[in-house]
Amino acid sequence: MKYIDEFRQKDAAQAIIKKIREVSRKQVSIMEICGTHTHSISKYGIREALPDNIRLISGPGCPVCVTSAADVNRIIAFSRVNRNAIIATFGDMMKVPGSESSLQEEKARGADIRVVYSPLNSIEIAKNNPDKEVVLFAVGFETTAPTVAATVLSAKEAGLKNFSALSLHKLTPPAMKALLDGGEIEIDGFIAPGHVTAIIGAKAYGFLASDYKSPCVVAGFEPIDALMGIYMLVKQFEESRCAIEIEYDRVVTWEGNLRAQEVINEVFEPSDSLWRGIGNIPGSGLAFREEFAAFDSEKRFSMPKGVDAEPKGCKCGSVLKGLITPNECGLFAKACTPEFPIGPCMVSSEGTCAAWYKYRRVA
Repeated sequence: MKYIDEFRQKDAAQAIIKKIREVSRKQVSIMEICGTHTHSISKYGIREALPDNIRLISGPGCPVCVTSAADVNRIIAFSRVNRNAIIATFGDMMKVPGSESSLQEEKARGADIRVVYSPLNSIEIAKNNPDKEVVLFAVGFETTAPTVAATVLSAKEAGLKNFSALSLHKLTPPAMKALLDGGEIEIDGFIAPGHVTAIIGAKAYGFLASDYKSPCVVAGFEPIDALMGIYMLVKQFEESRCAIEIEYDRVVTWEGNLRAQEVINEVFEPSDSLWRGIGNIPGSGLAFREEFAAFDSEKRFSMPKGVDAEPKGCKCGSVLKGLITPNECGLFAKACTPEFPIGPCMVSSEGTCAAWYKYRRVA
């Protein structure tokens, strides 16, 4: 298949669902580690179409959502005391609530906070404002990291002295390991994120099969992709196999994008990172290498650690770990809506709460 509409055919989807029902006998819990998968599963009613013995769990697949409250609070604090600085950020981060405010509110109060559609846009901002410090609030998974690394290399080549980035990147495999090690929830297998894996390669999940006996399938994001990923996992469960398989082979390879990996590794090195709801995960972040310290906002401005406090009543942390579904939070679709989000899972289009809200079945 070559075209998107081929991956949305009703007859093909129903044929796969029929195969799943014919094959699946074991009670299993499958976690998807991608907000786009959560969105697709909710939009196309895949969760409801599966037999009762298959449980789908939404994990920490939204980069906006997993950014810790502490990190949101400290960029807000930075914006308050550095009014001459320009903060460049992705649009979804604007509405993410901190303990007392958000970047959107601080912008309304006079902070110079600008939405960029690519990290490279921040280079132009720095060139056009040589008398101001430009700080890129760099969040995202492995998909975003290469462009941020390329932006830093471009800034170095251009000799920019007023550009830096706060690296809050998150690495997916360590989070999957932390969820299994935590033992708070039973996870029998994973649907791995397609675009992340296009960068890091399917081999990055090898430890799941070898160390945890946990099957994993890398799937695309259209309904046929998601259903095929689930079918491939069900086949592994029923055949008592543990393997890393690729459904999304039109994009993903075993080795991944070697050039992108090279650029990431040139600028960054693995570091510990704080995840909302999960806590500190060793080796799950990306910190600047020493030779790029001049572009590290954390060192450049001696940024203090922010207060890691969740909004009152918000259960995003539990949602991100798959311990509860959004409708088990008392704020969901009541006090917390996309127009007035209380937690980050309702802010981003990739957030689990936002997906459940948008595609909820209202009687």
